[in-house]
Amino acid sequence: MDLDEYWAWIALGIAVAISVALVFAARWVLKHKLAKMWSIANFLVVRTRYSGYAAGAVVGANLGMPSVADVGWSTYGTLRHGMVILMIASLTALGISLAYAVTDTILARLSHTNGDADRKARRLQTQVRLLRRVVTSIIVVLAISAILFTFPQVQALGAGLLASAGIIGIVAGVAAQSTLGNLFAGLQLAFSDALRIGDVVVVEGEWGRVEELTLVNVTIKIWDERRLVVPVANFTTTSFENWTKSGTAITAKVMMPLDWEVPIAELREEAGRLITSSEHWDGRSWSCQVVDITENGEVMVRVVATAANTGDQWDIACQIREHLIGWLVEHYPQSLPRNRTEVVTVEDEEITRAAALSAAARRARRNGSGDREDTAEDA
Repeated sequence: MDLDEYWAWIALGIAVAISVALVFAARWVLKHKLAKMWSIANFLVVRTRYSGYAAGAVVGANLGMPSVADVGWSTYGTLRHGMVILMIASLTALGISLAYAVTDTILARLSHTNGDADRKARRLQTQVRLLRRVVTSIIVVLAISAILFTFPQVQALGAGLLASAGIIGIVAGVAAQSTLGNLFAGLQLAFSDALRIGDVVVVEGEWGRVEELTLVNVTIKIWDERRLVVPVANFTTTSFENWTKSGTAITAKVMMPLDWEVPIAELREEAGRLITSSEHWDGRSWSCQVVDITENGEVMVRVVATAANTGDQWDIACQIREHLIGWLVEHYPQSLPRNRTEVVTVEDEEITRAAALSAAARRARRNGSGDREDTAEDA
């Protein structure tokens, strides 16, 4: 290695160090000076933690790259090709990071709105998250294609691939049918407003909240902290319950099988007193009615009360159930469900026995007359 080549590599290292130092300074200014007045600054610092330094180092390396006279044509060609690949990869990563930082700012503002009650904010959250995943996927594919086409062999292959694009498209379409179906299903869900992040849903008998919606599946956070992962296409081909589709208001229902002796008027008055004083009731409506009589001879009483959201709905339903059970046990224990049996007295039993003996005697007389007729015929 001669002196010129030695200094060329030193200049390359200095250029990379200066670029990385500039990136560090820019991140420090964003985090400590601009974060208080510019909300996107914090998101830029977080998102560009790695991509920013990588892009800075690659840009510095390109600016300080040795010339052909310093390192020779063979080394220069390899170095230049490597720098082109690194430039495409690093700038693509930096661009995606910046786009995510901008969308993170939007999502943060939307999340500070009125929570479940703001359906528009939750719909926008879902659409922004899904769109940036789609755009990111497209950008990554284009970047990989650009990197591959820096190789002459791939360029020659590309001409042949373009000539047979029709056949390849058909094969790819058949092979990726499920993937493409999920992709379009995710877009359909996001832009038809059928499902949003934060929606309360019932899927496959499980109650939970939509935690994540991607191009492949939907993650449901179930109430007991489990996660139910469902292919996104299932939501366009099968039915599901969405409790927050049009709003968060919902009605709590409590079914109570009771005995016929239950005092309906007193029970209704107590239920009304409890509901109207509950902090979980939204003040819209409530009722206490006998809605059915079961085959087991029980009176089915239904108590309903409206609530502002699913959390209050669950709480007020449990509150109604617990209070009315305790109230009935204390004041009207005879109203609790019980199995009834018919008790037969001694007199009734004697009458039943006499009736049975009378029926047996009649059957015997009929049988005796029949035997006599048979005997006469034989004679």
